[in-house]
Amino acid sequence: MRVLFATAELSPIATVGGLAAAAAGLGRELRRAGTDVDLVMPDYGGIALVDETSFELDVPDWVGAAVVRRGRYPGVGPLTLISVPGMARAHPYLRPDGEGWPDNSERFFRFGRAVAALVERDAPDVLHLNDWHTGVALAALEDPPPTVVSIHNLAYQGVADGPWLDLIGPRGSHYEWWGGTNPLSGALALADRVVAVSPNYAIEIQTPEDGFGLDGPLRERGDALVGILNGIDTDLWNPETDPHVPANFSRKDLSGKAVCRTALLERVGFADDAIPLATVVTRLTEQKGIDLLVPLIPLLGQIPMRLAVLGSGDAVLAARLHELADQHPDHFAFVEGYDEALSHLMFAGADAFLMPSRFEPCGLTQMQAMRYGAAPVVTAVGGLVDTVPDADRNPKGLGFVADEVTTEHLLAAMFRAARTVSRKRERAALCKRMMAVDWSWTEPAERYAELYAGLCRART
Repeated sequence: MRVLFATAELSPIATVGGLAAAAAGLGRELRRAGTDVDLVMPDYGGIALVDETSFELDVPDWVGAAVVRRGRYPGVGPLTLISVPGMARAHPYLRPDGEGWPDNSERFFRFGRAVAALVERDAPDVLHLNDWHTGVALAALEDPPPTVVSIHNLAYQGVADGPWLDLIGPRGSHYEWWGGTNPLSGALALADRVVAVSPNYAIEIQTPEDGFGLDGPLRERGDALVGILNGIDTDLWNPETDPHVPANFSRKDLSGKAVCRTALLERVGFADDAIPLATVVTRLTEQKGIDLLVPLIPLLGQIPMRLAVLGSGDAVLAARLHELADQHPDHFAFVEGYDEALSHLMFAGADAFLMPSRFEPCGLTQMQAMRYGAAPVVTAVGGLVDTVPDADRNPKGLGFVADEVTTEHLLAAMFRAARTVSRKRERAALCKRMMAVDWSWTEPAERYAELYAGLCRART
């Protein structure tokens, strides 16, 4: 079976959010299990391929010249890059000032139309589209192969002006959205199956609160909408072999975790004592809910808990976190930016990991944290519900859940986490439960393979 898998991001080539890791992880595991996956992404420029070949695609005039480069990329394997006018940029979506490129919709409409041309040239058994960036491909395909559309984050939809409806293809009318053109709404209507990246997210996006205007169309899809939880790269995030931490450890021998904890305390300037240590590794955005933590930082000494945050994003929030780190140096530290080695140490050395998201389609960092025995403190949203049963309510629990996305409920969950990880025996038992869970892509890839096969059988 050959699957054309189109995505705007692919780790480690173009990484902005969870889409990049999901595309890379799923693609790798499907290939390992025997599926022929044609990974297709935009050519953002400067991407060198081994054994490269190239050819032009036959696309409408409004797209401009569309060129395909195929070859191998180290660590990824076979890769297809599509170049269209305006696509080559230093960042896939953002200008240097942090604002979105004003022509983002047009850029990815061109890319989606070129993906359709690639399908027309050599039809795969299954077409798998990801998020809005690839959605208009189905507008141009009057007889598409069996198609899956994955929703990684419904908040982003790429809505553009109405005149695009007459350009994107013969099925463009499906993309009409309140007088505009919505590449995601049309793809959701035309796909054979729609996949949300966690079972709970598949439920949430059918509600007005979390559907971002598409809850009605999603409810109309009925059983065609399913949720499949993402996995993580368990080779990259592996405490037994991780080269970024000062000592390796496993659930059978946790002694190395204490070494990592001491190293992290020293790195962020905290005293080496028994006060529970929590960390956050995140983008500073409203979605991630870090602003909910701000009122709690002066209260950390009363919980008691120490907190270290690694992240970048919103400049105003970053400035406030720097101020709080200066005001409360004994209990709060903030490192602005992203540091790969430090992110691994933040998981390995932590007793707890905070993730106060307002919404979270799947979430990766809570699974990464649990691989390293850091108990997640999360809100009851999206994939966090599917991955973190509460340890105070479930004998097989893995973390601590704030029932509502508020500072007050988050504080209560932090108190409960601090109490548990302060008790040596309970902390060790929780660590071993967390580290025993298989968060790999093996099971998710099996479900996708079954989905693909079922669509092909139904079509024949």
